[in-house]
Amino acid sequence: MRFLLIGAVRRCFGLVSICLVFSSIQQPELHAVVSSVTAFSIESHPAKCIILAGPSLFDGNDTARIDGSKSDEYERFEKGLMQYGCAHYRRRCRIRAPCCNEIFDCRHCHNESKNSIKIDTLRRHELPRHELQQVICSLCGTEQEVRQICINCGVCMGKYFCEVCKLFDDDVSKQQYHCHACGICRIGGRENFFHCSKCGCCYSKVLKNSHACVEGAMHHDCPICFEYLFESRNDVSVLPCGHTIHEKCLKEMKEHCQFACPLCSKSVCDMSKAWERLDAELATLSNSFDDKVVRILCNDCGAVSEVQFHLIAHKCHSCKSYNTRQI
Repeated sequence: MRFLLIGAVRRCFGLVSICLVFSSIQQPELHAVVSSVTAFSIESHPAKCIILAGPSLFDGNDTARIDGSKSDEYERFEKGLMQYGCAHYRRRCRIRAPCCNEIFDCRHCHNESKNSIKIDTLRRHELPRHELQQVICSLCGTEQEVRQICINCGVCMGKYFCEVCKLFDDDVSKQQYHCHACGICRIGGRENFFHCSKCGCCYSKVLKNSHACVEGAMHHDCPICFEYLFESRNDVSVLPCGHTIHEKCLKEMKEHCQFACPLCSKSVCDMSKAWERLDAELATLSNSFDDKVVRILCNDCGAVSEVQFHLIAHKCHSCKSYNTRQI
């Protein structure tokens, strides 16, 4: 891995960080550097969850089965499967928004429409998902109370159905499940995640014994795009420091040569190879401030050191990191 030093210190998010540029790097090497960052996905819907799998209808605990073994009943259940829905879900129903009494394909369609810049700011609003009461079957058009099976034509309006979240989805390949501790439905398979009570969120099991716990880590906005992470439908990455950020936002940060957490300024990946390269670069540069000493704080380990002043960067005596700031 090879780096070129720009020779400047740039201030980002109010924190000083060394600006480095990758002059050449292979993808496998980059993947290895950021291997400590793990992403996961969530559904922004919060219960009793019923899944139609094969000829039977069952909930997440394998209780309450609905007989669907007869061929005619099974055909009704499967009719129109994956043929209806919107950009957010494949489902065989639409919803009537309780807030404005209008019909939409899903809650996200409503929110995108009613929060558009074309809408007067005083009239913008989001759909209160738990207050949803009426759905409209996409096949027969019958409006009815929220349920999985249409009372008129008998079609299954969503293979995955969450009774509390009012969530319908025919695409069960997402492996939806409801986390009672989070209070919302998530995707990715229950067996692949665990709930961290301190962080207040479900994380991939690969992080179970290795992630840094941060109180309510998911219950805040992404520090880059400011979308509320707990209800975001986009992939989220957990940084080594424990803070969370959208995976796509983290990728954009790295594309702009920013490798420090926007919240605490700790390195978001293993930078040891970068510091070694920086050592070699600085060794070739003369320093006209040999008699000047400054105090620095390391953003990575928190140690305070007194070092020789340099125009380019200051190295932490404790952890050898250049991710430092002058104090």
